[in-house]
Amino acid sequence: MSQPSRNRTADLLKGVAVILMVQVHLTELFARQDIYDSLAGKISLFLGGPPAAPVFMAVMGYYIAVSRRSMQQMIIRGIKIIFLGLLLNIGLNFHLLVKIYTGVFQFSPLPYIFGVDILFLAGLSIIVLAVMKRYFKFRLIPFIILLLFVLAFQYLLKDAFHTPVTNYIVAFFYGEGCWWSYFPLIPWLIYPLTGYLFYILQQQADEQFKSYYNYFVWFAILITIVFIDYGLRVSADLPQYYHHGFVFYFYTLCFLIFWLFIINAIAKWPENYVTGFLEWTGINVTAAYVIQWLIIGNIATAIYKTQDWFALVLWFVLIVALMSGGVWLWDKVKQGKVGKYVLKI
Repeated sequence: MSQPSRNRTADLLKGVAVILMVQVHLTELFARQDIYDSLAGKISLFLGGPPAAPVFMAVMGYYIAVSRRSMQQMIIRGIKIIFLGLLLNIGLNFHLLVKIYTGVFQFSPLPYIFGVDILFLAGLSIIVLAVMKRYFKFRLIPFIILLLFVLAFQYLLKDAFHTPVTNYIVAFFYGEGCWWSYFPLIPWLIYPLTGYLFYILQQQADEQFKSYYNYFVWFAILITIVFIDYGLRVSADLPQYYHHGFVFYFYTLCFLIFWLFIINAIAKWPENYVTGFLEWTGINVTAAYVIQWLIIGNIATAIYKTQDWFALVLWFVLIVALMSGGVWLWDKVKQGKVGKYVLKI
């Protein structure tokens, strides 16, 4: 079956999210510690927080709801993305793994090979939502119950299941206590669930409910601005950010409404070079994410936390350019056009 046509707002959301991920990865891995600890560093971490991974996952959840793929097709896609996540971990840490293998660094490679990055979360979330969609379709209550369960789980079973043997498995599902668990299924499944629930509400809301939309937006804007210090503080505390609970989820939810309002307004403007680039990046979001990590991860081993402001700006421009070139080349490979270019050269 044919898939739904592209949505400019969704593509812009994903494109902006990838660019913000590039800058936050530079702050985390390239920036000197004094820059990381500064107000500008906290703002960078915030921009790499709510407008990045939560946006990407919420958009993914929305499109799972929209998708006409069968449960089996979505589960297979989820497994492929998990496998891609494993390959990416090896690829982005290749320089580091070589250093460990040759004895330059004396620590275990396992947390780097099995680090729970966002692709693992995406794959697991697709599988969970595929099963939920198969059996509950678009019934609101089961998805709300699951969201509340995910939020409550970490409070009910805090620090459970952790042993030296099980940590590398537990980290994928509930990773508090495992520093390499960046995006465990709990609590991060709440964002794909939020996107899925948004689609259900969008389809089921009556005209009276829609008439209150502007009030929700203004409330979200108010919460986002008034409690911005809280948002900055949690986003800058990475262990707290990766394993946050209900309060930060509520703040992020308000931010997402505010952010959707802004991006949706931009999507109504005539396309220009900037929005065109961001949409193109959003369309190729997986390739862009993988390529930027392969570049940043391997360079970081050599220059970890040594770069000043000027260097960070240069690195940002260079890596976005290399990422874009890599995405373009990958797109040509998929289309089978690379051979033609090589023959002409």
